[in-house]
Amino acid sequence: MKYYIIAGEASGDLHGSNLMKALKQKDPSAEFRFWGGDLMQKQGGTLVKHYRDLAFMGFLEVAMNLRTILNNIKFCKEDIRNSQPDILILVDYPGFNLRIAKFAKELGIKVVYYISPQLWAWKEGRVEIIKKYVDEMMVILPFEEDFYNKHGVKSHFVGHPLLDALSSLREINAEDFKTENSLNEKEIIALLPGSRKQEVEKMLDMMLSVRPHFENYQFVIAGAPSLDKEFYQRYVDENVHFVSNKTYDLLRCSKAALVTSGTATLETALLNVPEVVCYRGSKISYAIAKRLVKNIKYISLVNLIMDREVVKELIQSDLNTQNLTRELNFILSGEKRNQMLKDFDLLREKLGGKGASDNAAQVILDLK
Repeated sequence: MKYYIIAGEASGDLHGSNLMKALKQKDPSAEFRFWGGDLMQKQGGTLVKHYRDLAFMGFLEVAMNLRTILNNIKFCKEDIRNSQPDILILVDYPGFNLRIAKFAKELGIKVVYYISPQLWAWKEGRVEIIKKYVDEMMVILPFEEDFYNKHGVKSHFVGHPLLDALSSLREINAEDFKTENSLNEKEIIALLPGSRKQEVEKMLDMMLSVRPHFENYQFVIAGAPSLDKEFYQRYVDENVHFVSNKTYDLLRCSKAALVTSGTATLETALLNVPEVVCYRGSKISYAIAKRLVKNIKYISLVNLIMDREVVKELIQSDLNTQNLTRELNFILSGEKRNQMLKDFDLLREKLGGKGASDNAAQVILDLK
């Protein structure tokens, strides 16, 4: 079958690539055309647009790039019309993908949504769009299935694909990792400032402001594959290092991590690394989001899944050097660190076992 996949962010590229791998195993004749990134490209097929050209962060940034976004939507519709896929697979990225879902459905193309938009947080009205234009909704968080059932939408909880991605990692030796990446012997505090240039610029200065309080540690920045190495050089010195495309290896060799809110908070927890979650957006974007998001107590996936505070979230004005220093000290040693690691075990249990990509591929094939 011919599959057209749209993933607009780094996390979507990861999950999309694993889904493509599972589909190839079940459907040897699979042909792929996709919007995504380097990981999806490794699975074969035709890359139409890279996610680095698609991602705009926050309400203000979206407004400033509206013409580009609308041109991308128009181009995508024309490309789908010309390529005539059997199935359209949408991976998160709702602002873009829900528009494409309507268009594809009207062309008679089967539409599958893999990794639900966070409608339980905001824009709940979009459920009606999904009812009309999505043939199969596959969710990866346990509480999402209940949410869709409440709205009369059949969904499939397939498990979380991160468990698949992490289960295939090779063993790693921390000392070898340090040597290979020209790091010193100090224990590592990992910095995950995000994948978009504008959020990295906002977050890294704040994360690095704690350095004078942790002279016995080295800080290592996890470089995003969508950003050039040169971009990070302004932050590097004798005790601040940088690695690119090695985030999982870096985390597994780290004592703790400072992580920008997003999928990385869950990845860090599943790799058993105590973390502090950080977020600071533009004042305008944050003010709008606060008005729109309803009944949501947390911003990190870890806390949302557990329905309680497992990891500390420092948001907007709370994200300052004093608070960051205090919370980082808490998770480097002591009872708070130990409790967090116990909670991470419970988190893995809630997410179920491996097999999300395989389960999702089977749902897609059963649709034909």
